[in-house]
Formats: sequence, structure tokens, C-alpha cells
Amino acid sequence: MTDIHTIAENCFRDEAQSLLDMIPLIDENFDRAVQLLFQCKGHVVVTGVGKSGHVGAKIAATLSSTGTPSVYISALDAMHGDMGMIVPNDLVLMISNSGNTDELLRIVAALEQRHIPIVSMTGHSDSLLARHSDVHVLVHVDKEACPLNLAPTSSTTAQMAMGDALAIALMELRHFKAADFASFHPGGSIGRKLVTRVKDVMYTENFPIIPRDMLLVDALVNISSGKLGLGIVLDDDQRVFGIITDGDIRRAVENRKQNFLSVKVSDVMTLHPKTINPEAKLAQIQLMFRRHKIHSLLVVDDDQHLIGIVDYFAIMN
Repeated sequence: MTDIHTIAENCFRDEAQSLLDMIPLIDENFDRAVQLLFQCKGHVVVTGVGKSGHVGAKIAATLSSTGTPSVYISALDAMHGDMGMIVPNDLVLMISNSGNTDELLRIVAALEQRHIPIVSMTGHSDSLLARHSDVHVLVHVDKEACPLNLAPTSSTTAQMAMGDALAIALMELRHFKAADFASFHPGGSIGRKLVTRVKDVMYTENFPIIPRDMLLVDALVNISSGKLGLGIVLDDDQRVFGIITDGDIRRAVENRKQNFLSVKVSDVMTLHPKTINPEAKLAQIQLMFRRHKIHSLLVVDDDQHLIGIVDYFAIMN
């Protein structure tokens, strides 16, 4: 019986090795390609045929979302009128594993005649497309992950990774920030994480405040009524002093079965709980939830006075 798990693992290993083998290919031609893309005053027009075309569409999308205006056009469509989309100040990024794809070579002459710069990404530095490019980036793999060494697998993975490398290098040159990224993703969860602030999602009413000398059995009632699974202890100046969760109470029951009824909040509460500023971004909240393995954050002002509570389950919907 065929071991499909082994086949899948071998595919991963072959493609991963292909990516590692590309590291030495990051050379002066890669540097020149990045500079040419960076200096482009118009759009980066990405094109390819077949699987390379699909990769090209993804690369164009990644470039556009990271600060390099880009569009994808099919090489076949370019041969039949879509060349009109390419205007002065544009640059064309051509992707082909063989570097001898007929449909791409047919439009090279037209681009050269119009003095449109060409950056090519192929698997062969001696290919026709490489020779007719202003800059050629080599993306070579020794073999495909396909057992027949035919289906584009490792080669398309390598093309995708090289496109990502170009995009990331350009992000650094452009000093592209999280706020810029959010402005290009206003409708999705990425944008929400980067523009939503703590003050936009925090609870601001009916805080479950409990005194430190309250018995746990009484605190449990307060915590349950607060519906957030926690109680907050303030000091004499009304600043956040400690926190107790329903988990703390469960552990107290397990560890102090005989004298649980006499246990006070101060005996089991956590001093100096995690807090956050109301101006912090949603992305920072989610990072703190993951890093500290907690489900609630207390929102405080500069004097550590409680002004809100952020609940994991509310903001992760």
C-alpha cells in the first residue's frame, strides 16, 4: 500500500531544500532588480504563462499590498491588445521557468521598442528571456517535487519565494510601516488589527470590583455576575492592585478543600496583573494574550486607574 504520508513529507523536504539552495542566488543581480523596481515611477507589470502566470498574479498582489504599485496581465492577453496597459515609466517583471516561453518572447521586442525595462525571473541564466532582460534573476531548482520531475512544484515554490524576497526588500527600502499596510487592507482582519485601538473594544461599565478581604465564596458570586470570569482588586487610591479569576478560585478549592470557606481574595489573587494602555492597537492586545496565555487585560490610564477591560473572546470574533 502506498504510504501517502511519506510521499507528502518528501514533497515538503524537496521543496524546502529547493528554497535553501536558492540562498546563494541572492547576488548582485537580485540587488539590481530590487533597485530597478524601487526606482520605477509607474507600475510594475507582472506577466507569465501557465503556472508561472499564477505565481505572477500572487507576486503582483504582494507587491501592491506592500507599497509597490503592481498589476498582473496574462502574456496571452498582452499579445492581443493588453500591451496598451503598459505605459512609459512602467516596468515589466516576466516569470518563466524555462526562460524560452514563446508567448513572453513575442512581447519582448515590443517592450524593447518602447524602452520599457524588463526584469526577468527564470531558471536558466542562458535563456533567451534572460539575455533580453535589463536584469535577470536566476530562480533555479535541481528537480521538481513531482516524482516524474515534470509538474511545476519546486520551481513554482521557488518563484513564489523569490517574489516574496523582492517584496520584502522593497518594503525595507520604502520604510514601509504597519500603518501603511493597514491602509492597503482596510476591509480585512489585518487592517482591523492594525487600526483598531484598545479603547475601541474595551468594556467600560459594571467592573467586577471586589475588596481584597472578601471571602472567596462571596467573590465567586461577584465574578459570576460580572460575566468576564474575573474580579479586580483596587488599592486605597483606586489603582489596580490585583486580579482574581475563576481559575484561581477553582485551584483554591482543589488545594484547600478543608478550609476553603475561610480563604480570602488576598490569599490567592495575582498582584500587579497585566495591563495595557487604551491607545494600544488590537495587534498588540492579541500578542499579549498569546504571550502570557491570558484571556483578559485591564486597561489603565497613566496613573494605573482602571478605565476598561478587554476580553479575548470578544475581540477574537
